[in-house]
Amino acid sequence: MKKLYYVVIFALAVSVMSACQGLPRFNDTRPNFLIIITDDQRYDTMEYMPNTQELIFDQGVTFSKGYVTTPFCCPSRASILTGMYAHNHWVHVNEDPLEFGTMVEDIQRNGYYTGLVGKYLNSWKGDTRPEYDFWVSFWGGTLKSYYDPDLNVNGTWSKHTGYSTYLFRDFGLEFLDQASQQSKPFLLVYAPNAPHAPFTPAEEDNALLTDLVPYRPASFNEADIEDKPASISNMAPLTEKDITSIDNTRRRQILTLMALDRTIPDIINKLKETGELDNTVIIFISDNGKHWGEHRLDSKSTAYEESVKVPFAIRYPVLVPTPYVDDRIVANIDIAPTLYELSETRIPDSMDGRSLVNMLQGGADWRDHILLEAWPDRGAWSAIHTGEYIYIETENDLSEFYDLNLDPFELDNAISDPQYQETIATLQQYLQAERQPRTSQP
Repeated sequence: MKKLYYVVIFALAVSVMSACQGLPRFNDTRPNFLIIITDDQRYDTMEYMPNTQELIFDQGVTFSKGYVTTPFCCPSRASILTGMYAHNHWVHVNEDPLEFGTMVEDIQRNGYYTGLVGKYLNSWKGDTRPEYDFWVSFWGGTLKSYYDPDLNVNGTWSKHTGYSTYLFRDFGLEFLDQASQQSKPFLLVYAPNAPHAPFTPAEEDNALLTDLVPYRPASFNEADIEDKPASISNMAPLTEKDITSIDNTRRRQILTLMALDRTIPDIINKLKETGELDNTVIIFISDNGKHWGEHRLDSKSTAYEESVKVPFAIRYPVLVPTPYVDDRIVANIDIAPTLYELSETRIPDSMDGRSLVNMLQGGADWRDHILLEAWPDRGAWSAIHTGEYIYIETENDLSEFYDLNLDPFELDNAISDPQYQETIATLQQYLQAERQPRTSQP
């Protein structure tokens, strides 16, 4: 009888706690994960996202040298999910399917409640995937319209009325509500489409930033591009029409980021309400940047900073109790091994990235260079980036070398400069070693 009494008391306690904050995790103290992935966001746009800056970046570690190893949507996202370079997971362009397993599959098997809200991979048709317990996505990699999108919500396709950024916010909150009812930690990949084309502002923002100061760095509409590979050096100077279009794109992209920034406090507040904020590893990253007229370009998938450098931060008070900026070179391939370690899931041998845990704990052992690579229509290239220097080889074309301390806008190709030949030779050796494939094509 006494034993039955304690069972009843325990059940009532569980019921009360469930009503307040969801089911308690008595024995599972592993952290939750929230990975926020924006689409085509440049590293220099955080000034337009003050909420995100304050609530995530200023509460954790900001990586001043955060890079994506392949600056193109689908390959970069595949690298986030696998921790692998593109030449190892074989997603070279947006049309390539990902045929290797991902960290989400392994972490789900290891007891996590998983979800995806927003963009998955460009080569995916939007249907649900079994490694996600909660699923909201769209066909391919681009929404036809930011308003009233067709979405697959847990297996059902339908049109949803409203602005996509706010819709994804609402579905993200729904996932967090459901996650709070689980007796397990969660992993949410939260991937809104901002600021990707067609970069449609929210209606309430249409009249904003009409006086935005034009962006004119030293590399804008570069006058002399003869020292660049032929795919760039053959480009004509930007016309007034081109420049007007680029300026309009920049403004519209920024406006979509402002709308996204408006939703971040809702996500953070929901984590507070459920009591999970400080037990959640929040990672913010973009899949790549995009040129705004530098070197006469308006695209991505180049080795230049505007394309490969992205906003990258982690908020997790357990490992980062005091906010700071880290200037070591980190990349999208480091996210998967970090989640494997923190979720106590065996790290596969396929990882090219490194877990950030030891670094965040004060460890000094870290890489001094990273491989960058891409297969754009204008010519495949690969590069070694040290944070200070970048050496680039373009297939059947001119190689490049830039000292980023002296030439941050990458204006003068120093590939033949005598003072750098020893450094270039070392980086060539690194490149030869790093781009060797470790996997065969599935």
